[in-house]
Amino acid sequence: QLHLVESGGGLVQPGGSLRLSCAAPGFSLDHYNIGWFRQAPGKEREGVSCISSNVGVTYYANSVKGRFTISRDNAKSTVYLQMNSLKPEDTAVYYCAVVQGLCLFPLDPGGSWGQGTQVTVSS
Repeated sequence: QLHLVESGGGLVQPGGSLRLSCAAPGFSLDHYNIGWFRQAPGKEREGVSCISSNVGVTYYANSVKGRFTISRDNAKSTVYLQMNSLKPEDTAVYYCAVVQGLCLFPLDPGGSWGQGTQVTVSS
């Protein structure tokens, strides 16, 4: 069963940057649409970005468009989320997951969730 592992979170000041990684040890992600999701305290989990399988077309929620960049390295079976110009409202636990169907918002996650990685934006 495909198991995704998130890493790269941390504490950063407003305006700062972080790069998150989503790895699938022992599996190839080539044929999967992969999405990044986040859940802030007291809020529902929401999809923030998605990258399509193979050709890697990218999609973003309006709240992160122009600040976040999703990419994939199929040779390393890893998907990245580069987050720039971070804001306090970006504070959340970030998860990656296989997206069922197309990369259309709201994203439809399939499979199980990993442990996520905490991103805290605060001065």
